[in-house]
Amino acid sequence: MTLDRRRLIGLTAGALALSAAPLAAQPLTSQRGRDATQAGLRPDSSDDQTAALQRAIDSAARARVPLALPPGHYRTGPLRLPSGAQLSGVRGATRLVFTGGVSLFDSAGAETPTLSGLVLDGGAIPLPARRGLVHCVGARDLRITDCEITASGGCGVWLETTSGMISDNTLTAIAVTGVVSFDAKGLSVTRNTIIGANSNGVEILRTSIGDDGTLVTGNRIENIKAGPGGSGQYGNAINAFRAGNVIVSGNRIRNCDYSAVRGNSASNIHITDNSVSDVREVALYSEFAFEGAVISGNTVDGAALGVSVCNFNEGGRLSVVQGNIIRNLKPKRPIGTAPDDDAGIGIYVEADTAVTGNVIENAPSFGIVAGWGKYLRDVAITGNVVRRAFIGIGVSVMDGAGTAAINGNVIAEAPRGAVVGLDHARPVTPDLTAPGAAKFAQIALGSNSVR
Repeated sequence: MTLDRRRLIGLTAGALALSAAPLAAQPLTSQRGRDATQAGLRPDSSDDQTAALQRAIDSAARARVPLALPPGHYRTGPLRLPSGAQLSGVRGATRLVFTGGVSLFDSAGAETPTLSGLVLDGGAIPLPARRGLVHCVGARDLRITDCEITASGGCGVWLETTSGMISDNTLTAIAVTGVVSFDAKGLSVTRNTIIGANSNGVEILRTSIGDDGTLVTGNRIENIKAGPGGSGQYGNAINAFRAGNVIVSGNRIRNCDYSAVRGNSASNIHITDNSVSDVREVALYSEFAFEGAVISGNTVDGAALGVSVCNFNEGGRLSVVQGNIIRNLKPKRPIGTAPDDDAGIGIYVEADTAVTGNVIENAPSFGIVAGWGKYLRDVAITGNVVRRAFIGIGVSVMDGAGTAAINGNVIAEAPRGAVVGLDHARPVTPDLTAPGAAKFAQIALGSNSVR
């Protein structure tokens, strides 16, 4: 068939019209995704925008395209994050203001839900118990990045059986805990700033003892209160409970009512290269039914006790405490702990532990303590420097206590003695490094430098 010039022009015009029609029908997009204002969202409106925002989230999620919110304030109640939901804003300028409900964002069983560049303002509206302003159960490959979560009336983020990453967010004025995870499936909590929480900063928890493997790295956590009281359940920057193989590394932690890092029945925990100051109980804790703890390369400046690896009576054992700097210990623990709990101690250990290469300075009670009554077994204390401690190294000499090797340490300015035998926390011998001092078969006391 031969096409003349006029027919060719007509066909071309028709084709252009047909191709333009579907483009005009599609929601506008930007580099960040589909423009939410095309779904009826109105920045800075005083009206509640829950329904319009939920329609926009659902539509974008079905199409598997991001939903972009322009700068402004959006008043909203509870929103659901389905599979494929990706909601983004302009960092610091797109604010969702919570008007009430169980959570601002709720998600169950979703794949790849994503929040980025949003300010989530909880308005200090109380949430039900065990709820977060962002609440996800069974999420797969969750991403919460570059968000600000503020004034939550419950937790900031609450996760159950979830995998993914919580990264580069700022959480402030949190009524309970910043980030809570139960039974994680592969989670990273990294490079977040958490300032001001009333229970804990980050909780990595399991319903029963088992492998978890969450990474808690590079966070800044400050001003954590033990609001509900207790004797250590609250007031911690990072708390791992029953969660095995958790790595806590490279965090900056300051001003906590209790611990910087508390591992409770958390086997194979790594607590490494953290910077800790001004905490009021044990700074770095591995306690109760655990096997395996590595506590190394940390600095602790200001705590009632620098490192405690304890509860051999509950099965707590097997650790390395190496290369830490611990100084300026406090003589008392907070109100709420048992009145006879020890304090003013650099490092305390009980069983199957190597304590090596640490530097401890300004300890009102002991630089290092090994054992509690009969609960002492196979501890090596070697190559440490202890300066200005009332007693340099205390070791249990009670009947039934196991073996401790103490060798190659430098101990300076310990007025009560460089190495002293203990009955629990009570010194019961003179300095064991002095000429003619009593010998104990279970203590292998080598050559230590004492002055």
